[in-house]
Amino acid sequence: MVEPVPLLSRVAESVHWMARYIERAENVARFIGVNLRLLDMPLEPTQQWQPLIDTSGDVELFGKRYGEATRANVIQFLAMDGENPSSIYSCLRAARENARSVRETISSEMWEQINGMYLNFMPPQGALRRKDTLSEILQAVRMGCHLFQGIADSTMSRNEAWHFMRLGGSLERADKISRILDVKYFILLPSPTVVGTPYDDLHWAAVLKSVSGFEMYRKKFGGITPGNIVDFLVLDREFPRAIHHCICQSDDWLHAITGTPVGTYRCRSEQLLGLLRAELDFTPVESVIHGGLHQYLDALQVKLNGVGDSLFGDFFGWSSPNGAQSYAVGTSG
Repeated sequence: MVEPVPLLSRVAESVHWMARYIERAENVARFIGVNLRLLDMPLEPTQQWQPLIDTSGDVELFGKRYGEATRANVIQFLAMDGENPSSIYSCLRAARENARSVRETISSEMWEQINGMYLNFMPPQGALRRKDTLSEILQAVRMGCHLFQGIADSTMSRNEAWHFMRLGGSLERADKISRILDVKYFILLPSPTVVGTPYDDLHWAAVLKSVSGFEMYRKKFGGITPGNIVDFLVLDREFPRAIHHCICQSDDWLHAITGTPVGTYRCRSEQLLGLLRAELDFTPVESVIHGGLHQYLDALQVKLNGVGDSLFGDFFGWSSPNGAQSYAVGTSG
């Protein structure tokens, strides 16, 4: 007779990774969109596109498959490459596979949306080379992911599967927003003379627009300054794409799963997430900037990876009767 705990672990991990891959696909589309908004900047072609590979964590894989970071190579790698586990195509494929394995847990409307997104994501030959067509493709990916999240909000019961799904989406969003900010850092690093110029303002505006935060930022702060933008995208508690907000939400979802009172913990993942939340609660923006934005974001990404690893140990790892370990389709990064 099959034990119920392994089944619960499989379902929990599958819905968790389904949400992470949907969020990742949307954010990779945003990722590429940052650079499309910056094509008029005074930068060399390699300088324009290499940062996307540097901050993705896939430098070695990209180098083996493509070599030079040209516009065509980077977009192909991030959008369509089936051997890149973090490409938009691979994310939609993995999200669909995880959704297929838990069709009895999610709503039929959720399955139809995620299945349709995967089946329809096949740009015609040469479409990725045209800026206007590429922008339309990226926009369709983003809107499709938004629609999936809205359908999930409207049709799924607020049970443990729901909490695992929301936990996965929030953690993935926090990681990817940090990487989008890192793209800005790497693009300007070779050109410090651009800092403080109108080009710098255009860069920051593009970053805000890429995370759908430009209007909310202007309502709160008005003029564009690097310190306020870092405050808004890293430390804000109210903007849904701010890292701090995502971590607070993740902590709440995790405590809803375990039943542990907020502010306490009884597993490693709760401890790590609570420590990260407390750090963001009390970190002033001046400390982030003076210590180096890239260094802060890099350390944050390591901590987020630690939370993801601990979630596997606390909830998802299990052994089948023959001793083999089993888990859903998922990769960090």
